[in-house]
Amino acid sequence: MFLLTMATRRVFLSLFLLLQLILLVSLSSALRPAPSRQQCGGPADIVVTQQPTGRVVEGKAEYAVAVQNRCRGCAQSAVVLRCFGLSSVEPVDTAAIRPLDGDGGEDCVIAGGRTLPPPTPPAPAPPRCGSPTHG
Repeated sequence: MFLLTMATRRVFLSLFLLLQLILLVSLSSALRPAPSRQQCGGPADIVVTQQPTGRVVEGKAEYAVAVQNRCRGCAQSAVVLRCFGLSSVEPVDTAAIRPLDGDGGEDCVIAGGRTLPPPTPPAPAPPRCGSPTHG
């Protein structure tokens, strides 16, 4: 009977140590920082802005349109926007924007589907020559 009790104690001790090890591994992985990979929000990170240029072409106001990827650290490609036929009185650079379904398509591909780079951080101002280094 004593051997059974010792065996039972060993089993419980082994299980206890195993559970402690599992708990320790779980805690160490939970405390580890998350990977620093930036997650892009897809369409939410693509921003389209338009501003009037002040020019009037054939009686219509001219606008400058910019498409930007605002996701830091993530490039996005195959960007398609709703453009409803891309009406313009001046020639449009088809390398920048092109209707998908010919001239009357509702959707346009941006930059030929190539990658839109992530935004670049502003460069620090270069030091000015002749500025004093001590106050």
